[in-house]
Amino acid sequence: QVQLVESGGGLVQAGGSLRLSCAASGRIFSNYAMGWFRQAPGKEREFVAAISRKGGTSPYADSVKDRFTISRDNGKNTMYLQMNNLKPEDTAIYYCAAGSTTAALSTRNEATYWGQGTQVTVSS
Repeated sequence: QVQLVESGGGLVQAGGSLRLSCAASGRIFSNYAMGWFRQAPGKEREFVAAISRKGGTSPYADSVKDRFTISRDNGKNTMYLQMNNLKPEDTAIYYCAAGSTTAALSTRNEATYWGQGTQVTVSS
């Protein structure tokens, strides 16, 4: 079992930045590919970014490329999402997830474990 806890969400103006964190406990963090997803009101949950076990591969959704950066620190059992130049359309609940591969996370939204989510609100 892996427990995932997100933090760092909040209210920010358009053009601002936030850094989300996902702290993992339980099974060995480095055994899992990790990812971020988001769900806006009235919409389905969508993939945002993923990172492989050792950090060598990190696919992004087109909508966040060049603005968001995913990273992980296996020594701290923590994953991060640096979000810059935020837009109102980035407003959503952001979830972290652990899965088998970045391909499973990014192409099939397939995760083994999910966090509870953290709210990000971007005002115009």
